[in-house]
Amino acid sequence: MRTFGSTSAFDLSDEWVAVCGDWHANVGWVRTAAAAISRMMPTITTILQLGDWWTDAEYTDPIFTDAGISRVLVTLGNHEPWDEIRALLEARPGEAARVSEVSWLFPRPFRFRVGGREVLSLGGATSVDRAWRTEGRDWWPAETITDTQVAAAIAGGPADLLLTHESPEGTPVREVKQVLRENPGGFPDAALRESAESRRRVTQVWDAVRPKLLFHGHMHVAGAGKTPDGRAVISLGRDTHRGNVVFLHLPTLVTITPSLKLLRDAARRKS
Repeated sequence: MRTFGSTSAFDLSDEWVAVCGDWHANVGWVRTAAAAISRMMPTITTILQLGDWWTDAEYTDPIFTDAGISRVLVTLGNHEPWDEIRALLEARPGEAARVSEVSWLFPRPFRFRVGGREVLSLGGATSVDRAWRTEGRDWWPAETITDTQVAAAIAGGPADLLLTHESPEGTPVREVKQVLRENPGGFPDAALRESAESRRRVTQVWDAVRPKLLFHGHMHVAGAGKTPDGRAVISLGRDTHRGNVVFLHLPTLVTITPSLKLLRDAARRKS
């Protein structure tokens, strides 16, 4: 993986953006999502992607360009080639790395502005399936959110919008609560404890910067909820699943979540 430049700041004027959950390098789904965005919301030129990205720009850049998407801004997940990514990001600390004509990878943390909103990105998460992966091939310790990253995220002050891969602890999202309660993947107790610690770190940031809205992926379920104090959390579905694509209106922070059928139909009409 190589870079085509870097930047320490984005200040975008977009009124609408698309927010997308995990893609897992699924180029077929990226093609569907991009075509649907272009058909349904043709003014959107920016995608905020929430990790488990791991795509190949050779295949995805033409897809995005054809759909009128000029930038994909990635809040990294846990299932990423972290050995390569960490080297890129450490070469220019605090700067987003441009890894293709379209795609940018954010360091942890990273702040930027879009549509007049202060946005904080804090990527990473703990892999609960680590026991079935191999370190250095499809799992790397660098995925973990550190206390240093948490402190840096908090030091930047309040934000309107928080983008994470990991869910916060104490989530108000019913669907995420169910996954955490039932452990349908049968993950080991030690992995679940590490996952809980990862969520605790996200919550430290969430409670300190107090965004009106938090988006995350990772849990592979779509849902939304509000805390008693009015903060909203939206969990995005994974590739090919309901709720992987959400349209966000920055001035109001209102969201539109098209059904999976609508997305697929729109993609077919675009093609």
